[in-house]
Amino acid sequence: MSGPSARARVMYPGSFDPLHLGHLDVIEQASELFGDVVVAVMYNFAKPSGMFDVDARVDMATAATAHLDGVSIEKHTGLAIQAAAAVGADFIVKGLRTPGDFEIEQQMAQMNRSVADVRTVYLPCRPELGFVSSRFVREIADYGGEVGHLVPAAVGEALSRRAASREQN
Repeated sequence: MSGPSARARVMYPGSFDPLHLGHLDVIEQASELFGDVVVAVMYNFAKPSGMFDVDARVDMATAATAHLDGVSIEKHTGLAIQAAAAVGADFIVKGLRTPGDFEIEQQMAQMNRSVADVRTVYLPCRPELGFVSSRFVREIADYGGEVGHLVPAAVGEALSRRAASREQN
């Protein structure tokens, strides 16, 4: 199956802290459908928190998507609609895992459309990845659990390095 004949530029925003296989699935789908995908690693410089700093998240996402033509990774701060305007996105892409995701994302999509006339396209991740979340990956990794089967190889390696450095301290 091939994507639409008209190519569009889309932006997939998120914190991606860390990027997991559900995210990667949505990026791959967006790439197949639209061709030109900007993965916007969002951060708030006033609230430096999370497992990985923004540059590490950009590096991991770049490594995880290296096999995809037309996918670029950029870091952005501020609102997703501001980032979408900055990259010239025709649409924002959001992944859906659960009905709860739809409720939250629908409200955000309607607000973005109202404020900036930016439309949102939803892409459900594969059912076998619907349970994966960055929050759970972080928590399991922090307690020394195995998460390599939930994240791309570059992220798994970064999580392993992080765990090893924490054990040394």
